[in-house]
Amino acid sequence: MRMRHWICAAALSSGLLIGGVAAFSAYATSVEIEDAKKQVSALEKEKKKVESTLSQLEGLKADTAAYVKKLDGSLSSLAEELEQLGNRIALKEEEIDQAQIQLESAKREEEHQYDSMKLRIKYMYENGQNNLLDMVMESGSISELLNRAEYVSQIAEYDRKMLTAYASAKEQVAAREQNLEKEHGELLVLQESTQAKQASMQKLMDSKQKELDSYNSKIAMAQDELDQHNADIKAQEEQMRRIEAEMKRREEEARKKAEAAGKTYTVSNLGNISFKWPCPSSSRITSNFGDRESPTEGASSNHKGIDISASTGADIIAAADGEVVISTYSYSAGNYIMLDHGGGVSTVYMHCSKLLVGVGEKVTKGQVIAKVGSTGYSTGSHLHFGIRSGGTYVNPRSYVSP
Repeated sequence: MRMRHWICAAALSSGLLIGGVAAFSAYATSVEIEDAKKQVSALEKEKKKVESTLSQLEGLKADTAAYVKKLDGSLSSLAEELEQLGNRIALKEEEIDQAQIQLESAKREEEHQYDSMKLRIKYMYENGQNNLLDMVMESGSISELLNRAEYVSQIAEYDRKMLTAYASAKEQVAAREQNLEKEHGELLVLQESTQAKQASMQKLMDSKQKELDSYNSKIAMAQDELDQHNADIKAQEEQMRRIEAEMKRREEEARKKAEAAGKTYTVSNLGNISFKWPCPSSSRITSNFGDRESPTEGASSNHKGIDISASTGADIIAAADGEVVISTYSYSAGNYIMLDHGGGVSTVYMHCSKLLVGVGEKVTKGQVIAKVGSTGYSTGSHLHFGIRSGGTYVNPRSYVSP
């Protein structure tokens, strides 16, 4: 908003300069060039602030971009880790399926062996006496009898061993299946934990990406503002060149007119002009003529007048008879009036709340021409009063007092 204020003020003063050149004195252009210089100085300060902000934003953007890159790498690692976990889980599930198949097979083998053994035991029990008698009667010798008895014993022992082996195999497969299920569960927990970590990191990634987008947007805005400052500075510098050229043109014009009339252009003696105190309601001076500490940013440290503290709306009067050559708004002076008293002498009245006379009007000493205010570069309600002679500001207190 302040930037727009500067631009509008510059455009206004530039327009008045071009449109009303004939009505302005050389001193008017001096005020305008001083005003333009202040605007350039203020713009340069604002430009430095924007450049500093832009540099900080670029740094923050670089830090965020580096962090986003790091997050992206971490997310890629997590995605790879999840893929490996998925493969391990799938492999573990295949192993569990195989273990279940082996377990079912072992159960069936055990049941089959158990059923076969039960049948043999039942048969031997039901036919035990007859088989024993037949074995004795049919054996041709003691050796053959013992061999047959040993055979029966071996069959029974075989059944016991096989049953034990199948039972052991079944237990081993069952234990393996249990371990596989445990490992599968642990992998699922790890997968869930990794997925949660991935989701959290992705959320952070999205947040940082938005932050990065925000920095890009702010940088673009700051760059636009910087470009605008550069354009405004260039415009003000161009205006200063125009004003300086106009001042030289008027000076040359005045010299030529004087030569054509056979006269020498001289400056009036200030001692011959009787000035009246410009603010009847107050005699309190808050800032004297000359070097001072700048009261506010943009205000001059070389004070070319005196500041008279007064209430807003208090009368401001013409210090001497003269013609209004400026009645306008300035970026630094606020609403102000300049009176031409002839002979290169002029007075200026700044920071007014209201202007009551216009360019070209004739005024008399003591006539109310404006109201006290605090417009432009100002820290409070007051009148800045200045006297110029021959293009140079002089100390008003040497020529006027309350």
